[in-house]
Amino acid sequence: MTETAGNSVRSFDIRGMTCAACSARLERVLKKTPGILDARVNLALERADVAVEASVTPEAVVAAVDGAGFSATLRSDDPVIARAEREAREVEAAGTRRLTGWLLVVCALLTLPFIVAMVAMMAGFGHVLPTYVQLALATAVQVLAGRRFYRGAWNALRGGGANMDVLVSLGTTAAWGFSVYMMATVHHMVEEHLYFEASAIVLTLVLLGKFLEERAKASTTRAVRSLMALRPETATKLAEDGSQTVVPVTGLLPGDRVLVRPGERVPVDGTILNGESHFDEAVITGESLPVRRQTGEPVVTGAVNGEGAVTVEVGAVGEESTLGRITRLVESAQSGKAPVQRLVDRIAAVFVPTVVAVAAIAFVLWLALGGGLEQALAAAVAVLVIACPCALGLATPTALVAGTGAAARAGILIKDIEVLERAAHIGAVVFDKTGTLTVGHPELLEVVTAQGVEPAQLLALSAAVQGGSEHPLARATLARAAAEGVAPSAAEDVKAVPGKGLVGRVDGADVLIGTAALMSEHGIDHTDIDKAGLGRLQPEMTLAYVAENGRAIGLFGYADALRPEAPAAIDELRRRGIRTLLLTGDRAPAARAIAGAAGLDDWRADVLPEAKAAEVEGLRAAGGRLAMVGDGVNDAPALAAADVGIAMGSGTDVAMETAGITLMRPDPRLVAAALDIAAATSLKIRQNLFWAFIYNVIGIPLAAFGLLTPALAGAAMAMSSVSVVTNAGLLTQWTPKLPPVGSTKR
Repeated sequence: MTETAGNSVRSFDIRGMTCAACSARLERVLKKTPGILDARVNLALERADVAVEASVTPEAVVAAVDGAGFSATLRSDDPVIARAEREAREVEAAGTRRLTGWLLVVCALLTLPFIVAMVAMMAGFGHVLPTYVQLALATAVQVLAGRRFYRGAWNALRGGGANMDVLVSLGTTAAWGFSVYMMATVHHMVEEHLYFEASAIVLTLVLLGKFLEERAKASTTRAVRSLMALRPETATKLAEDGSQTVVPVTGLLPGDRVLVRPGERVPVDGTILNGESHFDEAVITGESLPVRRQTGEPVVTGAVNGEGAVTVEVGAVGEESTLGRITRLVESAQSGKAPVQRLVDRIAAVFVPTVVAVAAIAFVLWLALGGGLEQALAAAVAVLVIACPCALGLATPTALVAGTGAAARAGILIKDIEVLERAAHIGAVVFDKTGTLTVGHPELLEVVTAQGVEPAQLLALSAAVQGGSEHPLARATLARAAAEGVAPSAAEDVKAVPGKGLVGRVDGADVLIGTAALMSEHGIDHTDIDKAGLGRLQPEMTLAYVAENGRAIGLFGYADALRPEAPAAIDELRRRGIRTLLLTGDRAPAARAIAGAAGLDDWRADVLPEAKAAEVEGLRAAGGRLAMVGDGVNDAPALAAADVGIAMGSGTDVAMETAGITLMRPDPRLVAAALDIAAATSLKIRQNLFWAFIYNVIGIPLAAFGLLTPALAGAAMAMSSVSVVTNAGLLTQWTPKLPPVGSTKR
């Protein structure tokens, strides 16, 4: 769900939801509200994301939520206020868990005599509790534990729907009310006709389930909370005269300077102007070892400064920082909805009315078949109690929250649930070369000149044209020129020819630097310069020709080292049966050399940026789901064309925005890890849905046929939610298993 012209997306905290029926009904109500274009309600996060027309106010959305029987609070866009609101929500949630815990203890103590009496009776000794003792204990539990369910049931019915609270309230009230009726009308052996223990035990077990569920949900959402907590609220700003002032981070602007002392967290994204130190960037990249940063190198928000004080020029603050974007991506993924969840929502919409109907049918049939009023009531109560849709509503979001949170801690950002599902079934991975499989910092190793042209002259001419380019080869040329003390001239009318090179004018001369294809387009013969380069240029080198006024005057040979992790990464993918390919704009000898060194299955060379997307489309059409891994602007179309685009975090913002998955450190081994966590999360979703459905598929018929007592039905219902949330919580322990560098089995 994204903002577009004429509409905006607002997020609301929702209170009062207890099961899938609640979230599904609220979503339907919001979507039917005039002015609301779309709505997405997440039960696990207790949050609603609503796309509204410009004319719709937050108050109108709140009113719609209230009309559905829930309450809503708008989340603030201001980072300081949002943080305060988040902390307030966490305090409130912790207080609710404590209150539920104490209430559970009290209800358990009140229910214990029933359990002791039941065990004693089953063991063949003892006697039932006196009727008025049963009445007192069960009534206390009905009031203390039942109050929250009655309130939830009333709100649901007032909003025109029904939920888990309706089922629990109906079932336990029927058991309690029938027992009171029997006390008032039957005086001989009345103890044998009472169901006080059923109402008390069911309520206590359901309360236990809610308590465990709340604790588990808190643990699965820990990832976003920990990311939020890493943002410093203040920074030490340096004035022009060197004076220091502690200011709120939100008051900083790009270009400001801040001082980061040893042991402090970096408050902004920026560039080091002075000093050097080691920075622990584990919160961003998942890399456990501190990274050395010096003057001119970037630092990111949330990283912990090691031993040295540094001055940092502010680049991005708050929501626009790397940490802010990570948090936004994780929240967006966690609030998403899997396609399978839409089926669950449709089931939840009719679930409660269907269960009530089944309970009524069971009651009537037992009476008609001569089972008696008590047996009929017991069966109906058991059906109502066991059929809780909580587990259905929690199955997908809890697994999604846990999986994406664990991935984020490992430096893997998953944009949305659809990407995650596709990533779980990838059959081939296509890699870009420069900056993806290679380190992305090529060096200019060979300078070949035509007769009468000096190397320094060629470097000056080339550096002039490449001076404004961010391309890795341009940076390598500029670095070589600087190292040799060559001062470039001023260039005019410089234009980039995508995938081929640059053209411009230097001191009145037309200058071209780029591929052989660029030379051919301009009718420039480079045969002589090719002969001059024989024996000096290696096959794996990337070549760039230089021409002046229609004559080829030089040839550069660049080399970009293979990332040391690349062979292990490719070998790990092959071990999983995943095909690997290289797709590059470089020439064939360089592509062949890199593909061979890394161990890829196939390669494509001389692919222009606009043709990369077409190549990816063609590979997809050949069969199987495909992932594309890249890091540059020219990779963005191919990343978008793939089933799953994976961007290296060391790359451009365009690549990261286009890709569905971002690796926050340039380690290709994380590609397999990303596919791992996607598969693990999808598996957990399927497991959770299986358990959520199986409890009801098996339990409802057993209850209807009288094979489950209301107490056992309550235990099964409580366990369904607990098992689903606990199973999802196991994902929080996931860590990537990266093969050691050099560990290839080819």
